[in-house]
Amino acid sequence: MTSVDLGATIAPKSDQLNADDLIVGPRTIVVTSVKARASTGQGDQPIAVHFDGDGGKPYLPCKSMRRVLVHCWGRDGAAYVGRSLTLFRDETVVFGGAAVGGIRISHMSDLPRAVTMSLTASKQSRKPYVVQPLTTTAVAPAKAKAGKTVEERTAAARTALGTILLDIAGAEDVDACVAKHADTIARIVALIPDAADQVETAANDAKKD
Repeated sequence: MTSVDLGATIAPKSDQLNADDLIVGPRTIVVTSVKARASTGQGDQPIAVHFDGDGGKPYLPCKSMRRVLVHCWGRDGAAYVGRSLTLFRDETVVFGGAAVGGIRISHMSDLPRAVTMSLTASKQSRKPYVVQPLTTTAVAPAKAKAGKTVEERTAAARTALGTILLDIAGAEDVDACVAKHADTIARIVALIPDAADQVETAANDAKKD
């Protein structure tokens, strides 16, 4: 039976990347330009982050994520070009009193280590927010596969996942093994949504043995 990719059919009609675009999983993007949008009517989205393969739908970071960008990469948007971000859908983001979901940054390239900063969670509270480093080796394979079909990329991801699960099963230090594959697992999850659950199950089973 021919595989049918439903993920491509649920993308919202919009002029920007939306949280609903990430329902199928996180996405690692390579920044091609950062532009200021026309001030009139732009509200809390004055900056457009264009990226390789955005199809005319740039990432418009909210104020919290702009603070993350400035904290980690500095104030000069031009310096972001060529760098990479992993974006994911955060189901807990609230707007108008309802949990509607929003785009958040989980990983960034050009970081020597994980970065923790305090972000406003509500008018009454602030919470720590952690961004993990995204290695160059994790980004390069994603760019190389950009020309392949979803089916080809998914098949390659399943093969890679199988190798990782076998590695975990035979590892003496399970946690270290999972950490070693963290960047690859993050990319696999973008194509195989239940990959994270498979890795967690395999890790738990390996610890019991």
